Amino acid sequence: MDLEQPNGPYAAITVVDSTTSTNADLERMRPPDRTVLIARQQTAGEGRRARSWTSPPGGLYVSIYYVPTGVPAHRWPWLTLLAGVALVNVARSTGVEAVLKWPNDLLLGPGRKKGAGVLATTTEQGVVLGIGLNVQPVQAELAPGGLAPTSLVEEGADELDLTELANRLLLELDKWEAPWRAAGGDAVASGLHEEYRERCETLGQEVRVDLIDGSFEGTARYLEADGTLVVRDADGRDRPVPAGDVVHLRTAT
Repeated sequence: MDLEQPNGPYAAITVVDSTTSTNADLERMRPPDRTVLIARQQTAGEGRRARSWTSPPGGLYVSIYYVPTGVPAHRWPWLTLLAGVALVNVARSTGVEAVLKWPNDLLLGPGRKKGAGVLATTTEQGVVLGIGLNVQPVQAELAPGGLAPTSLVEEGADELDLTELANRLLLELDKWEAPWRAAGGDAVASGLHEEYRERCETLGQEVRVDLIDGSFEGTARYLEADGTLVVRDADGRDRPVPAGDVVHLRTAT
């Protein structure tokens, strides 16, 4: 399938050997809606809370610039959860067991190790959505919550070609972004909320929520329409968690 316009959903798809950060490049360029930049290597990536890393060769590093016309800005954060859904579906298409830890951590294999990173940068016009998928083994520090890294090859994937994986990822993103946008960013009406819920292993788990001003433990109960996680704490209060690091402790009984 041709992924570029006029027959495909993307305005342009560019592949480079190396760059500091695909997200930073697109944010600086302010290109047309649904412009894609893929790098074989990143040398100065940045994650949540300004955590930095390098992305060595052997991974799939993709950023997409979205200008979600018709979607209120307060619904744009759903794009990061949408990316998580797409990653799970791509990993499963290679025969690898995959689930999500809220909000968008891809957990691979029976060991539930981290296989990807997602970061969105918001501009006045739209959102730069960055995705890094570990295909070959990578040396990386532990992710938030003590998640050890893994990769598709280490989990026995039957497809490791970067071009094929990029095609699958871009198709999967469009499969959910297009109806989400058509529904004005309503994740429930577009079916995205249910798709996410079915893939999120956090729901029903006993968790620790690490916030900037402290932490608390409880049971992850459900996901609100805006993507907020609701956790029932030890006092029986349902506490909304719009953002924070969530650590899986054990399955609630």
